[in-house]
Amino acid sequence: MHANLYALGAIALWATLAVLGVSLAHVPPFLLTGLALVIGSIPAWPLARQWRVPASTLALGIYGLFGFHFLLFIALRHAPAVEANLVNYLWPLLIVVLSPVLLAGLRLRAAHALAAIAGFAGAAIAILGSRDATGGGWAWGYLPALGSAFIWATYSLMTRRVAAFPTAAIGLFGLVSGVLSLLCHALLEPPATLAARDWALLAAMGLGPLGAAFFLWDAALKRGDPRQIGILSYLTPLASTALLVVFTGRGFSAGIVVAAALIIGAAVVGTRVR
Repeated sequence: MHANLYALGAIALWATLAVLGVSLAHVPPFLLTGLALVIGSIPAWPLARQWRVPASTLALGIYGLFGFHFLLFIALRHAPAVEANLVNYLWPLLIVVLSPVLLAGLRLRAAHALAAIAGFAGAAIAILGSRDATGGGWAWGYLPALGSAFIWATYSLMTRRVAAFPTAAIGLFGLVSGVLSLLCHALLEPPATLAARDWALLAAMGLGPLGAAFFLWDAALKRGDPRQIGILSYLTPLASTALLVVFTGRGFSAGIVVAAALIIGAAVVGTRVR
């Protein structure tokens, strides 16, 4: 029971990520990613003695935390936010499809393939449906949205192929990823001045969806049934998209509703089939 509560806590925090990303869209993406990840790592600093992990595990953590969020923030500023968010949440489906490729002893069944097709159909509806709402049709920002989904799916699967590590080590992943991102900002982006409101939103993002959520998620996976937790995770795109729709004032168009239903439904079906 406690494991599911941990998972629900992480899901609730992740649901706010896209809205916070849109609110901070004027902040250069490397700077945004770096500051939020460093802030998110702070609660684990007193537990730094537990950060001793192999270099390969650290590299995987950087790949997941840095790569996923950087591409997501790029997507949210170069494609309609609601649709880009839905495309990003193809990661549960990618976990299902890629599991037999990356993990031994698993098979891809017909139901998995059908679920994947339905999920990608939902993404296509989200992208093409934005033509009427935004007048823009295709936007290149959908590519980083799909890339972020791929990174999170492969990161999640690959953590099962490395030696077990303490939850506190998530702080190391975030800190190193954040510092790397800040270095990229210094080298590749123009300087930026942040207002007090920006710092408040960055603190909320770092301590919430880019901080506490990762620790809660890791604790849930270590303590609970991953099948139940996996099903719960599909509440994330629904909650996140609903918040984005309210925040952007777009309204729930038929295309968005159908796309969300396809993506979430396909993910649930794909996970239930063994």
